[in-house]
Amino acid sequence: MNLNKKNILLALSSLAVISCSDIDNQFPLGGTLTEEQLQETNELLPERVNATFSGMFTMMGEPDGVYHSGTRADDFGFIMAALSLDAEGADLGMTNNDYNWFSTACELSSRNANYANPYIRYVLPYRQIGVANEIIKAYPEDTKDPKAINQIAQARAMRAFDYLSLAPYFQFGYSTSKDKLCVPLLESDTDYTNNPRATVEKVYETIIADLNYAIDNLEGYDRAGDKSRIDLNVAYGLRARAYLNMGEYAKAAADAKKAQEGYTPASKEEVSKPAFCDLNEHNWIWAIDITDAMANIVYGYPTASSWLSPFSGQGYAAATQTTPFINKLLYDKISDTDVRKGWWLDEDCKSDNMETLSWTDGDKTYRGNDIAPLKIKDVKEPYLPYTNIKFGMKSGVGSILNNNDWPLMRVEEMILIEVEGLAKSGKEGDARTLLTDFLKTYRDPNYTIPAERSFEDEIWFQRRVELWGEGFFTNDAKRLGKPIVRFHDDKKNSNFPDAFIFNIKADDGWLNLRFPQTELDNNLAVIDNEGGAQPVSGQNPELRDGVTD
Repeated sequence: MNLNKKNILLALSSLAVISCSDIDNQFPLGGTLTEEQLQETNELLPERVNATFSGMFTMMGEPDGVYHSGTRADDFGFIMAALSLDAEGADLGMTNNDYNWFSTACELSSRNANYANPYIRYVLPYRQIGVANEIIKAYPEDTKDPKAINQIAQARAMRAFDYLSLAPYFQFGYSTSKDKLCVPLLESDTDYTNNPRATVEKVYETIIADLNYAIDNLEGYDRAGDKSRIDLNVAYGLRARAYLNMGEYAKAAADAKKAQEGYTPASKEEVSKPAFCDLNEHNWIWAIDITDAMANIVYGYPTASSWLSPFSGQGYAAATQTTPFINKLLYDKISDTDVRKGWWLDEDCKSDNMETLSWTDGDKTYRGNDIAPLKIKDVKEPYLPYTNIKFGMKSGVGSILNNNDWPLMRVEEMILIEVEGLAKSGKEGDARTLLTDFLKTYRDPNYTIPAERSFEDEIWFQRRVELWGEGFFTNDAKRLGKPIVRFHDDKKNSNFPDAFIFNIKADDGWLNLRFPQTELDNNLAVIDNEGGAQPVSGQNPELRDGVTD
């Protein structure tokens, strides 16, 4: 998994918005354009900046978007990053076989500076930041053009999302580490060869400034049903996430409430079968739109469908028995009356959520729980206990079109942010009422707040169940100062492969990502993270997290 030594600077410079021959004659190749050149180019060929603007969203889930090699089954944009982040945590496991492209995340060898997995996760946000910066620079600072202002607002919100995709993973939480080094910031005049890491506080100042601008300038914008674009709800939701990370709980609750406007959670009936695959689901606020054309790139393998849905007829995970599963410790804590327990198979590979499904193989159709043990050569291996069936198949069970969309933001997440924000800003009574109403109405009619764990841990438990597989675990654990707990005392209580059975202390330096070798080679001002060591099987059996105890 060693990297091709690509220069991040060259990757960023390649994002210039012009490439036609008549423009190339004016501006030499090999460097970024000045703001005046970009503005002149936009006046000559405005479709160029429009194309760059559209590309900023497409690259979010672009298959084979980093290496362009057609050989990597783990190169599929920010969805890949979400899967990796959860695989580094406690709740999502995968088999340890030769087909698991995410083994580096599962075993946390993802701190190797020369590995492709962490490189992809680092370079993607910076490439997108580069695109956002080009869009912002393409217009005069004092522009009054409504379309230009809208594009700038969305670009700045996207840039904030990109920094939120980096900051929590290169340093510990804001409350303990705001003065410590985080990641470099890319400004229009940045010298990329000498760009030191900004502090956590400075990175979040940049995030909040970008989102403030977006919120101030997206009022009234109608994205006409295109959930891949950023509107006011999305901007409020991103700022709610940022404030939650910063411990600004009242502000997080207020923004999360605004982000919910116009959206309702998925009903118990809607999530009592595999779903989470179509941006038209009414509870989705923001999404990655995987088009049919994108799904067909590289034989359809590098997409969310191929890895997270066990129902793909031409998927990598289903064919190699590497579909992610839930940690048994978490699964056992879910109430039997909670519809979400059916998002995973039980120890006997059964789930009520399979009842309405069918998979046809040749002249025979398998229905319901008979799908789990089904083996189709080169298509599907039998499911393992606790395999997730949360993520359905947009084009139908057994489809070879891996066009599942991806939820970047759901209204349920915003409700849970509001609950946490209220609880931690002196309004725990309101938070308890909101959480109870949400769960009784949409997930578990018998829900009551349990007495055996703190309310703070109950909120985290609900986030871990509701947002499982969507990339939130690592950020939550770090901001809450929680350990990674995959087993208790004896390995026998774990359903993780032996190599992945370990616990990690909340302050272990290994939890902070390392910088790719290309960044260390080309940005001489970067000081890498250090501390900790790659976890080994069976370590820290005494650790508990307050949820799975």
